[in-house]
Amino acid sequence: MKTIAFFNNKGGVGKTSLVYHVAWMLSLLKERVLIADLDPQANVTSMCLAPEIIEKLWDTDSRRTMFGAVRPLMAGEGDIMFPDPVRVADRLFIIPGDLELSVFEDQLSETWPKCLSGDERAFRVTTAFHRILTEAGRKFDATVCLIDVGPNLGAINRASLVAADFVIIPIAPDMFSIRGLANVGPTMQRWRRDWQKRLDEWPASLKFKKPPGTMVPLGYVVSRYTIFAAGAVRAYQRWLDRAPDIYRTAVESVTPPPGLSIDSDDRRIAQLKDYRSLMAMAQEARKPMFLLRAANGAIGGHQAAVRECGEDFKVLAREIMSRIDRASGIASSISAPTSR
Repeated sequence: MKTIAFFNNKGGVGKTSLVYHVAWMLSLLKERVLIADLDPQANVTSMCLAPEIIEKLWDTDSRRTMFGAVRPLMAGEGDIMFPDPVRVADRLFIIPGDLELSVFEDQLSETWPKCLSGDERAFRVTTAFHRILTEAGRKFDATVCLIDVGPNLGAINRASLVAADFVIIPIAPDMFSIRGLANVGPTMQRWRRDWQKRLDEWPASLKFKKPPGTMVPLGYVVSRYTIFAAGAVRAYQRWLDRAPDIYRTAVESVTPPPGLSIDSDDRRIAQLKDYRSLMAMAQEARKPMFLLRAANGAIGGHQAAVRECGEDFKVLAREIMSRIDRASGIASSISAPTSR
């Protein structure tokens, strides 16, 4: 199973909607997909499951949520529990999020430096998400896991990215989102380096598989891109023009080639339009935009927009899987065993 985190410390870039729609499309393309909701706001969970199902999970069956899985470890009552993923559709399951997951942040912060001294419990806490996803993927026989995280650079996100083979960075065409790239890139590089140092101190008593923490960047996706007959809105284009250079400099630490534009940038995975009213319909129907039907209000001109949306996400999903195949060699080299 390949794990992909969708990560940007700027909120409002369409990250959760992107995770949801890519997961659905991959499942329609016959992949077995697991969604991991590691955002304490649990937004992707609310897109996937009806409120009454979420309420029941939180109130009576919390062991099936992310927080329920780590609660015994937090309380010092043992190790993590392995939740059964909740079915969303054929070939699509989710490990639901939980608002209480935020209380795990303190323990993740506290144990991170202790890994450098080979502390066994510190490694159990830091690797909790990785182990939960690995076991859930095994139970469901998943081929790909999409990780949704919150918009910050905190300890929960660090542990989430330790569990990630690959990272996709969603951005919006605005100053704050593009500037967020400048924070995300160096942070990912630091987390990757720091985790490799900690792997050198891995206790021999721990028999579970080490999270490689490769965090290989696959590229960026532009969401909520408004197009008019004459092209992109000028204010948007100003910031989009800066994305290719900032991505290479901040995320990859390479010098961008001269004259690079977003239209020719091979790090840009996709540029998704603002689908406007389709999103509101999809949220009410609790289904992806490209599966909306007349009964959901998608009539007249909306039908063409639904078809176009489906083609956009089909191209995006296939491109992501293609990039994973091409980048797998890089991930393998990063995760090669290190010597003590």
